[in-house]
Amino acid sequence: MSKAKYTITSALPYANGPLHLGHVAGVYLPSDIFVRFLRMNNHDVAFICGSDEHGAAITLRAKKEGTTPQEIVDKYDGIIRKAFDDFGISFDIFHRTSSEIHHKTAQDFFNVLDEKKQFTKETREQYYDEDFNQFLADRYITGTCPNCQHDAAYGDQCEKCGSTLSPTELINPSSTLSGKAPILKPTSHWYLPLERHEDWLRSWVKEGQLNGKEHHNPKNWRNQVVGQCMSWIDGGLKPRAMTRDLDWGVKVPVEGADGKVLYVWLDAPIGYISATKQWALENNKNWKDYWTGDRKLVHFIGKDNIVFHTIIFPILLKAHEGLILPDNVPAYEFLNLEGDKFSTSRNWAVWLHEYLEAHPNKVDELKYVLTSIAPETKDSEFTWKEFQTRINNELAAILGNFVNRAMVLTQKYYNGAVPVMGELTEFDNDIISQMEAIPGKISKLMYSYKLREAQAEAMNLARLGNKYLADTEPWKMVKDPANAARVATIMNIALQITANLSIVLKPFLPATAKILSDHLNFHVSDWEKAGSADLLTEGHPTTKTPILFEKIDDEFVENEKAKLEATKTIENSFPPQKEETSFDDFTKMDIRVGTILTAEKVKKANKLLKLSVDTGIDQRTIVSGIAQHYSPEEVIGKKVTVLMNLAPRKIRGVESQGMILMAENAEGELSFVSPEKEFEAGGEVK
Repeated sequence: MSKAKYTITSALPYANGPLHLGHVAGVYLPSDIFVRFLRMNNHDVAFICGSDEHGAAITLRAKKEGTTPQEIVDKYDGIIRKAFDDFGISFDIFHRTSSEIHHKTAQDFFNVLDEKKQFTKETREQYYDEDFNQFLADRYITGTCPNCQHDAAYGDQCEKCGSTLSPTELINPSSTLSGKAPILKPTSHWYLPLERHEDWLRSWVKEGQLNGKEHHNPKNWRNQVVGQCMSWIDGGLKPRAMTRDLDWGVKVPVEGADGKVLYVWLDAPIGYISATKQWALENNKNWKDYWTGDRKLVHFIGKDNIVFHTIIFPILLKAHEGLILPDNVPAYEFLNLEGDKFSTSRNWAVWLHEYLEAHPNKVDELKYVLTSIAPETKDSEFTWKEFQTRINNELAAILGNFVNRAMVLTQKYYNGAVPVMGELTEFDNDIISQMEAIPGKISKLMYSYKLREAQAEAMNLARLGNKYLADTEPWKMVKDPANAARVATIMNIALQITANLSIVLKPFLPATAKILSDHLNFHVSDWEKAGSADLLTEGHPTTKTPILFEKIDDEFVENEKAKLEATKTIENSFPPQKEETSFDDFTKMDIRVGTILTAEKVKKANKLLKLSVDTGIDQRTIVSGIAQHYSPEEVIGKKVTVLMNLAPRKIRGVESQGMILMAENAEGELSFVSPEKEFEAGGEVK
């Protein structure tokens, strides 16, 4: 019977920041474990990933850091790529969506769908920032989530409750550029009419049926994945724009699309295909073999990406025709940190690259802990105390202790040579029977995407070995020469368990498995060999293993917790600091004290007051957006701060000859910036 073929993808990490442990636990580590297992079972597998280098998040980071999008993606792609290498994630390729082959692949994909009439071109109103003269992509807009009331949701998603949103659903939206409320302005885009696909999506997700045939086993899909999909479908799908008004990204390759790029959730998933193309070119393969025919496509993602990988991307793949659809999308819930959510804005995170720099010899320890607490079906939490507990009480006390006993006693009693397995007792046979069953249990769990339980089952083999030695006590029996044959049998079985550990641990703890293999002089990566009681023959040479896992002390835990607290920043709802300006530019601004003489509302404008202001050198008209905070009667006679030499600008037909400077708090309330003392109009602000 031929083995199933797999194309495995991990969600492309945004190249706008480094990876934290939440990313690792929910996407990259589980996908790597699964791929290592598949390879050991001789499946044809391609493991695909790369940096997602487009979208508004990149341009926002560039603005924040005062640099260019290209410099941002180059910087963070390098950090991410090195972290994956140091952590031992075994991608076949880690590509970049800024590459030429990706741009061409994405544009060709768009053209195919456009020619098949899969898009509709529509003109709709979209948020626009008047101060920056720019349409606002999803991530350029924040506001209150209509579902959970979180006040810092983005225009495409609420990261607190995971809801997928559209900008117009936000309550009290504001531009991340100016911090002001945007206006709605018409613009044209290419839309994917999701509602056309509801019927086949429902059958595919809920029943595993595609075109009337069985496509996948829906029981293997996680409940939260099916639940989120069906919630969307049953709620009625709506058209979604596949283009954006941005200058960073894959250019829309049709006439009339100047200044527009592909929507990141059209662009990024195609990155899986373009990465496969690049890998195929480099390895003399045909990329289509990995995206067509009888092959299982599996997406490892976080729960905030479920809709994109189970609705939007499958629609795009099916509409393109001939491309495979996902066999499974094992989405992970969120990993929290020390009683709080991971937060990049507050720097409440354990960054993967920083952990690896500080603890290069504790890679498998981190892998073990993250898999033990993996948020497969519900949110979970990483704490440094649990990190300590699991390493000390499980890795060191169970796995490390057993291996050390088995290898040290073999050196002591037999100079490292595997002793003869003699007559077996009923207890021996029971131990061997349990050992033989464990690889099968692990396999069943792995193919069901229950990696957390699978690792626990692998550790049960070490527990079995520990129990066997504790119950038989060969170190006591060896004192009586009459027990020589019995001790040899016990040690042979202990070494067979150790050899089996070197196989079943490979997907989960590859570095530890290699240490075992090296000191056993036994290098087997064929999963089918696991479970055997005769892996090591009589006289086979072994060497003493080093201590596999050093125990973690309380000082280590306190130091790591202190690092977290020391680097945490206070979260606020205020916009970030703007780009630096020079002192010379500042001195060009003429700011003076003024007195408001008269005030009246501007017709057909709820937010505007028309003010007459005495500036000490003249009386001028200034239009100010304060009508929702002050009545005309309240402001007359107020001392205010006026930016004098701002170029005149017509607002609702009234020429405004300056700007009143205001302070704004986190709730959006405005207050005049006034001199503390009773200054006359005309006094300069320096």
